[in-house]
Amino acid sequence: MKPYQTILVAVDCSEDSITVIQRAKSIACDSAEVHLLHVVEPLALAYGADMPMDMTDLQTTLLNRAQTTINAYAEQFALDDKHTHVELGAIERTIQSKAGDIGADVIVIGCHTRSGLALLLGSTARGLVPSSRCDVLAVKIDSEK
Repeated sequence: MKPYQTILVAVDCSEDSITVIQRAKSIACDSAEVHLLHVVEPLALAYGADMPMDMTDLQTTLLNRAQTTINAYAEQFALDDKHTHVELGAIERTIQSKAGDIGADVIVIGCHTRSGLALLLGSTARGLVPSSRCDVLAVKIDSEK
């Protein structure tokens, strides 16, 4: 089995993202390209189209903050700026699309320990596995810190 050459790390820009990036870097060979991706879900999708106000400024602010955070991660982990991506869209679909665009061998994503209602609702990591054309590494994050 050959080592992973193109790794897509999907982060949520929370403090747990550092753990996910560290895991991705630990599986990357010296010649691997590591890409960081944060997906901002359109506010109309997240909160419904019933919002009677224009959310354009808020959406732009969210995208700009995410880009700043992704750039800081890239600097912290010595990653190339060309390999940072902030996209607007449906989370699972956008991750899959970006993985295809860059020819990812593996998608690395955080997976929170869940129980009760959150377990029933599922997670992004669980949704990626069946439809992915590459490996998916779910980094278990302990949500009971």
